[in-house]
Amino acid sequence: MEKSEHQNWRSRKVAIVGAGAVGATFAYAMAQNGSADEICLIDLNEELCKGQVLDLSHGLPFYPTINIYAGSEKDYADADVIVITAGAAQKKGETRLDLLKKNSVIIEGIVDQITAQNSQAVIVVVTNPVDILTKIALERSGWDRSRVIGSGTVLDSSRFKYLLSEFFDVYVGSIHAYVLGEHGDSEFAAWSMANISGVQLDEYSRQLGIKDWDHEKEKIEHEVRNSAYHIIDYKGATNFGVGLALVQIVSAILKNQRRVLTVSYHLEGEYGIENISLATPCLITQHGVESIVGTELTDDEQNKLFRSAEVLTSEYDSLKA
Repeated sequence: MEKSEHQNWRSRKVAIVGAGAVGATFAYAMAQNGSADEICLIDLNEELCKGQVLDLSHGLPFYPTINIYAGSEKDYADADVIVITAGAAQKKGETRLDLLKKNSVIIEGIVDQITAQNSQAVIVVVTNPVDILTKIALERSGWDRSRVIGSGTVLDSSRFKYLLSEFFDVYVGSIHAYVLGEHGDSEFAAWSMANISGVQLDEYSRQLGIKDWDHEKEKIEHEVRNSAYHIIDYKGATNFGVGLALVQIVSAILKNQRRVLTVSYHLEGEYGIENISLATPCLITQHGVESIVGTELTDDEQNKLFRSAEVLTSEYDSLKA
């Protein structure tokens, strides 16, 4: 006897580890997106988690059909995607390495819980420093690299597109542009890949008669790199942009969209880089990263990617020293 449509149906489940500002904002945006059937929030602070779930659940009449609930590590077992936002915030006087040491312990503990449940999910690391923590999560899990990725520069690329849209006064959906490398100070705009509906930006700016375009490019790239600092100065943290960026990553996995996004991915010789995770254009499917979408970078861009890899490798080595 053939299975009925109801018997063939399987819920698409997202587990979010960390019910703070980023985790809750992502849950809110994901609930409205409609790609998931279940959203499970998990946090050591059970009261916070229950409060976030209750607040989110009061909007159930306004979402697509979805189940939102507080869960536990047992929920890793049948999750399709596990998004890790949990981690310590950097305190005044604390170095980046201090923060990395604390968050690496947190990530390793979460990954141990995930693997103990024999989870078949894709892990998406969001906690900063995201590139190094993605590598740590991958090593701790022992999984194939395709299933352990980081949020990378998906948000940075979105910021880049926004600023180009503002500068050229063109709808942002017509702009294709990527930020590559570390999600941090060594990231860079891949100008050779940037275009407006197929027209390279150098040519587009020439057609518009824009003077001192090279200087304008420097200003835009500087603004992209420092956007998070400005937001943190203004309001203390970033959460809306990253929440929406995560919706794009997770939806691409749940819906097998075969979409190209600049997630943090562990390189094993691609672009001449070994044994570090950083952001490159990757093809996202239901299984995580299927492949890197390779492109020929300019010599300057390739050197910047090498530099980003060197920065991350040095920080990783310092952590393990």
